[in-house]
Amino acid sequence: MTRIYLDHNATTPLREEARNAMIAAMDAVGNPSSIHAEGRAALGTVQKARRQVADAFGVGSHDIVFTSNATEAAAMALSHQRLVGSAVEHDAVGAWVDPTAPVDRMGQVTGAQVLQSANSETGVIQKNLEGLAFCDMTQSFGKTPMAFEWSGVQMACASAHKLGGPKGVGCLIMRQGIDLPPLIRGGGQELGRRAGTENIVGIAGFGAAAQAAAKDLADGAMDRVAKLRKILETALEESGKPIILVGNEGERLPNTSCFIAPGWKGETQVMAMDLAGFAISAGSACSSGKVKASKVLSAMGFEDDDARCAVRVSLGPQTTESQVTAFAEAWLKAYDKQLARAGK
Repeated sequence: MTRIYLDHNATTPLREEARNAMIAAMDAVGNPSSIHAEGRAALGTVQKARRQVADAFGVGSHDIVFTSNATEAAAMALSHQRLVGSAVEHDAVGAWVDPTAPVDRMGQVTGAQVLQSANSETGVIQKNLEGLAFCDMTQSFGKTPMAFEWSGVQMACASAHKLGGPKGVGCLIMRQGIDLPPLIRGGGQELGRRAGTENIVGIAGFGAAAQAAAKDLADGAMDRVAKLRKILETALEESGKPIILVGNEGERLPNTSCFIAPGWKGETQVMAMDLAGFAISAGSACSSGKVKASKVLSAMGFEDDDARCAVRVSLGPQTTESQVTAFAEAWLKAYDKQLARAGK
């Protein structure tokens, strides 16, 4: 069976550009903190990647702090303070905020000091980021145009593996003049902001992936992906089944479709599609062995019964029209069987 991967918001396939940069970085013998030739060569690899990530974000190289992932970057920015966020934030951010900012039916948040640029589950893009203390840009980086300097955001985070880079490396973006206590103390790496010998191989892959993603975005790759999503959602809408498309009346990430199939639990959908050869994600989450309704959909006002019946399909630049069509046909056929079993 040929597998079809439609879970790009969870993680993306490694880009060839990132793979090549990582292989080259493996030959770097020196420690970036050493002053001899080998150390300077290793440092050069890190600094090249820093410029690549900074250019993709539209900031200066000095604004980028490399971390192990976006979760660490969020903790670095937020663990020393308690700011207002919302219930739709990723848990990596939600762990540090007061989730009291209101969320409307379209997933838009008002009154927050901390806010994601786009939701990983629904794809909903927030309309106004101006003045935020912190923004989780993990899902939007590389998928939508971004000029951080113009955003009005003070700090943000991103992760390499969401745009074709390796897992285990991310970054914090912070404006000049912001002074944060280091989360990891030790040496003076990252200008004293994050101690520890740099993950040269991962950082090199991050830089190459960011550069490639920015080029793809400029070349219209995500516009093509948005057309594929339209093909999928049109097939669902025209099926005549009681499907609810989440957030489709507003602006979403071009690759993300979240939909509810009433009466068919999300985790059951995921298992059925997995057996059919498709990788997708459930809108619900598992905790302590008990399946709970998606907190994102609950915050948007969906009833628990519907929130438990949501799945997410997230496409990538490599996704083809035939793959999307094959998924739509397989999913609709499986839903027909589910409705027949339920006598509907």
